[in-house]
Amino acid sequence: MSTIEQTTEKPGNGARAQDSIAVENPATGEIIGHVPNLSREQIEDRVRRARAAQPGWEALGFKGRARVMLAMRQWIVENRERVIETLVSESGKTYEDALLQEVLYSVHSLGFWAKKAERYLRDERIRPQSWLDFGKKLVLRYRPVGVVGVIGPWNYPIVNNFGDCIPALMAGNAVVLKPSSVTPFSSLLMAEGLKASGLPDDVFHVATGAGGAGGVLVDNCDMIMFTGSTETGRKVAEQAARRLIPVSLELGGKDPMIVLEDADLERAANAAVTYAFSNGGQTCISIERVYVHEKIYDEFVEKVTEKARQLRQGKPDGAGSVDIGAITFEDQMEVLERHVADAREKGARILTGGKRREGAGRFFEPTVLADVDHSMLIMTEETFGPTLPIMKVRDEAEAVRLANDSPYGLDSSVWSRNVARAEKVARQVQAGATCVNDALVNYFALGQPFGGVKESGLGARHGAKGIQKYCRTHSILVTRFGPRRDPNYLPYRKSRTRLLERLIAFQFGRGKARRSA
Repeated sequence: MSTIEQTTEKPGNGARAQDSIAVENPATGEIIGHVPNLSREQIEDRVRRARAAQPGWEALGFKGRARVMLAMRQWIVENRERVIETLVSESGKTYEDALLQEVLYSVHSLGFWAKKAERYLRDERIRPQSWLDFGKKLVLRYRPVGVVGVIGPWNYPIVNNFGDCIPALMAGNAVVLKPSSVTPFSSLLMAEGLKASGLPDDVFHVATGAGGAGGVLVDNCDMIMFTGSTETGRKVAEQAARRLIPVSLELGGKDPMIVLEDADLERAANAAVTYAFSNGGQTCISIERVYVHEKIYDEFVEKVTEKARQLRQGKPDGAGSVDIGAITFEDQMEVLERHVADAREKGARILTGGKRREGAGRFFEPTVLADVDHSMLIMTEETFGPTLPIMKVRDEAEAVRLANDSPYGLDSSVWSRNVARAEKVARQVQAGATCVNDALVNYFALGQPFGGVKESGLGARHGAKGIQKYCRTHSILVTRFGPRRDPNYLPYRKSRTRLLERLIAFQFGRGKARRSA
């Protein structure tokens, strides 16, 4: 049985009513629809059907699968207004967040994997390394694992849900996607698009459900891709370990920004505001804490505060209407209020924002905090909202030490006009990824693996690693020619054994002697 904790969701987005789940628009508080709360048996049936359909999908080959992905890309472009409307209504994010992050990533990813999958998964010829391999052909091939279970979060209903299905499908797997019960409609829309794009029946399923639905996938699929909290990620890994199936986990982040005294302050301030507050700050790789050299601290704080005060927040109403959308999940409002209150009580200055907005919908004001330190929750725990705490540091050594003083290690950034210096500092940061004079955009560099270290996860998205993880390796050794009897064949003979012994001493003893000399 599933051991992933069953969560009791509070009234609001994702609230459950026996056989269905109500989905709320967090910007208005209105219920926009319901989705089925599937039973264990219903989810298991989807996995069985996916497993039966997978061999036919694999048999289409890379070119056949690529045709479906490219047709899906065209479908999203043609239906982008509908996709954006769905994203905005179920998550409360702005039109631009939906377009420039979700839609752009999905069409970019569909084209990238359609083009690169075959290159990353083609058979690899392994070069023989010694006389032991003489006359042998060594081949490493990649085979799909079978049925991949993708368990996605609510903050990016396409990027971190359907986005992880694309390379899994291109590798030849069938996929069952379990979206968050808070934001399920965009995943169902992607299923509709795939069907219209020619995907064979049962290769892709969406399993809507609350609580333990994800655990059912862990119990039945052949590999799990999970994005979410570190706490739940541990449970997924523990449950998967009992079946010895592979997992890839992208978990929490508390991503630092280091601003050195020679940084371009205007660019750094613009980036800090953009990448702390976009998507309402509800991004695993958001800038969540900033360390600024004492020589430029006051000027940087002033610039950031002025820019933050100019941001518009409210119900999204088309392109350019607002800058900051709603908080998608009620639990995050409680975290935001607790972290800001804790910082205030411990001496932080709240320069702008700092509270929930009154009225309809779920909004937390863009918040800039100064004079923070590591005694405060807002500098040590994942906040996941529109907050920007800024801490003064003496030098780059202190900045690196504080940036590394965290159980998390997902993304990070270093800012300096001296690029060589900034890259040197970046190499000292304990994170899976670091940008120099930029932030977050590395997620769109699909040729480069992206993943966390420490408590931020296992495995990587993107690049060769991002699709090879959805495969099993199969090593083949072919003996192309050889005698009727190799020297090591039974029965043993003393003369052959002595000959082999001399060969071993000749081959491996010489190197040791040379190294000793």
